[in-house]
Amino acid sequence: MPSTSIRVSPLDAHQRAFDLLVRRPVPIAFDGRGIPGCPQRLMALDELKAFLLDRDTAPQVRDMVWRELVVRARRDGAGWGIGAIGIAIPGLRKRAGDIARGFLGDAEDIDAEILKTFWEQLLERVDANQRRVLGRMLDAAERAGLKIRYADVTTDPLDSEPAGPRTPLQPWDHPDFVLARAVAIGVIDADDANIIAETRLEGVTVQVAAARRGIQGQLASHWRDQAEKRLIHAIHKGELAYVRLRPRFARPVRRTALMTWPGE
Repeated sequence: MPSTSIRVSPLDAHQRAFDLLVRRPVPIAFDGRGIPGCPQRLMALDELKAFLLDRDTAPQVRDMVWRELVVRARRDGAGWGIGAIGIAIPGLRKRAGDIARGFLGDAEDIDAEILKTFWEQLLERVDANQRRVLGRMLDAAERAGLKIRYADVTTDPLDSEPAGPRTPLQPWDHPDFVLARAVAIGVIDADDANIIAETRLEGVTVQVAAARRGIQGQLASHWRDQAEKRLIHAIHKGELAYVRLRPRFARPVRRTALMTWPGE
């Protein structure tokens, strides 16, 4: 009989791995003793996850725990890496879902890039001595996902349509498409598009957007203002009028594997 491929998203695959990790005969335990505000005992990682997601848990306590999780993932092996990602899954899903909203391509590509980037941040890139460890890892993963969303935005080649006048696109159509076309021709980059979308379309304050990126609100406001000036100038000059989205085609069903731990 021919084999049947089962499609499993990267985030779902890691959720399953986390579920198996916390249910094995001797689950990994996090030692909260010595961390102020944390339960002063050993906790299984699913219990730790619930504690970190609790609204009553202070942000500074979450940050201290995440610093320790980064250290353990780098020092103590694959189990801690899978555990850390499992704890971060709600945040990863939220970022991936926001980016994929209205996306006509394969949303699993966004999931995979977000997960890959978070994994890299966890293992080697994020500075565990700075504040907002989790937030900075999620921000980096979000930026990577945005690059995938906008990767197939392009200008049509000059010979792609019959000779003669071409009808310009409406400059007032869906804001996401306006931002995507501006990214395509380099008027703004994906980070610019993200902060404009958050603060102008999603109701996020500049202060919150700045905090997600680990920068001051004044800097984020200046960053957005400069990007918007370039965007407005490009719209007025008609530079976005002939930028079109490249079609996305369905891909064959594939099996998604877990990320590979270094040395395995």
